[in-house]
Amino acid sequence: MVAAVALGATGVVAAHSTITVDVDGRVQTLDGYGSTVGEVLAFHGIRPGPDDLVQPVASAPAPRDGEVVVRTSKEVTLEVDGETTSFRTTAHTVGELLAALGPRGDGAVTTASRSDPLGRGPVRVSTRKTVYVSVDGSVLPLRTTQATVRDVLAEVEISLGDEDRTSVPLGAAAVDGMVVVVNRGETASDIVTEVIPFETERIESDELPKGHETVRTRGVPGERVTTYQVHTLDGAEVERTVVDRSVTVEPVDEVVVVGTLDVSQVQADPGSARALGRALAAERGWGDDQFVCLDKLWTKESNWRWNAENASSGAYGIPQSLPGSKMATAGSDWRTNPATQITWGLGYIAGRYGTPCSAWNHSMSVGWY
Repeated sequence: MVAAVALGATGVVAAHSTITVDVDGRVQTLDGYGSTVGEVLAFHGIRPGPDDLVQPVASAPAPRDGEVVVRTSKEVTLEVDGETTSFRTTAHTVGELLAALGPRGDGAVTTASRSDPLGRGPVRVSTRKTVYVSVDGSVLPLRTTQATVRDVLAEVEISLGDEDRTSVPLGAAAVDGMVVVVNRGETASDIVTEVIPFETERIESDELPKGHETVRTRGVPGERVTTYQVHTLDGAEVERTVVDRSVTVEPVDEVVVVGTLDVSQVQADPGSARALGRALAAERGWGDDQFVCLDKLWTKESNWRWNAENASSGAYGIPQSLPGSKMATAGSDWRTNPATQITWGLGYIAGRYGTPCSAWNHSMSVGWY
């Protein structure tokens, strides 16, 4: 029994340790019992989690009069050049966290001092990077730790006017290799004289045969003066806004007369001057559609009377030649022969108007032909 007690006492002594424990910077000397680092820490209620750092590792033999370092992990949010990630780390200061970034953290700028302990708020880091700025015809490679595009431009004193624009939003995070194009903007006035197209009005009329159209009033385009505000970027127009618009010449609508008269209803008494006119017109290649116009024209002028005479002007005959003696070119009997008068009148219409319908349209517009 004495031997057994002696052996037990020897085992207890062997499991006893006096160690210095550093837990997150709090250092204390502890007497502990256990054969491993983990058992000694557990003896004093220190139980590291799976993400915590323990040196020597928990499974290592317990040191005699040695030191054990414990760094507990915590959840941190890290924003590096605008990219945010969350993870657990055993770093306890901003500086320790940056050191874990390796070369990327060299020269980086943070929103907190490197000696500040990590808190619950996010840690924002802006690494050293190269940003290419294209401005005023040059491309500038800028080595910078600024966090945003606005800060990069301000660092090198690139000023922006009210009309200037950048290819990347000013509040965007600056990242390595980024290209920022600065477009110089300008606003100017542009005064332009523009054409106002005329409208076309179509009027049906039984004074013309079906299928015939004639222009009673020629359309005339109008004009307007428009003042634009023109916004350009590096000389290229990107926006045009109307500032003022005024009409200087009003357009004149075009009036087109569309015939609706059924030519099949045209009648001419046999042996009459009207029947003769229809036959002579047909010899010129003018069918009933043109004869309708001729009939209306000479009915209006003379009612097809060979001896019709205008007392005030002296116009004479079926076509109302002025003077009547002009019809002598068609025959010496122009004063009494309807055929001579009609022949002359058809030649006059063909030479001046082309067709009877054109002559009739002119007469409807101005009152004479």
